[in-house]
Amino acid sequence: MTTWLDDAQQDAWRKLATVVERLPGVLDTQLRRDSDLSHFDYLTLAMLSEAPEHVLRMTQLAERTSSTLPRLSHVASRLEERGYLRRSPCPEDRRAINAQLTEAGWEKVQATAPGHVATVLAVVFASLDAQDVAALDHVMGKVMHTLDTDPSL
Repeated sequence: MTTWLDDAQQDAWRKLATVVERLPGVLDTQLRRDSDLSHFDYLTLAMLSEAPEHVLRMTQLAERTSSTLPRLSHVASRLEERGYLRRSPCPEDRRAINAQLTEAGWEKVQATAPGHVATVLAVVFASLDAQDVAALDHVMGKVMHTLDTDPSL
């Protein structure tokens, strides 16, 4: 027998599905318009900008961007062509590849971040109070935990 969503779950699910579908497009549009980057390009550069010495192994970068290695490699190639990152063998493990943010990449992140943050604040957080933010963090943490720990997903 099929278990269906109750009315409250259905309402919440539809809202979540709408946000999941629409938010990436809004972020991507702003970033492409203002910085000639996709949202995933920016996320990749931002994760490198937060790493010690602006360097991460490609596997770590894939994890931090919630990406597959093939997708990340494709994006890294594009960003490398634009001079924003460079890849090189990891000195500790020659089988691994490191990605490092270049000076041009660091400058791109610094120039891009204010517009991106303004968009996130306007679209996601402007109508939320501190309790809403805490609730959002709590709920998304629970969903992420399920996604991260269920091997069937």
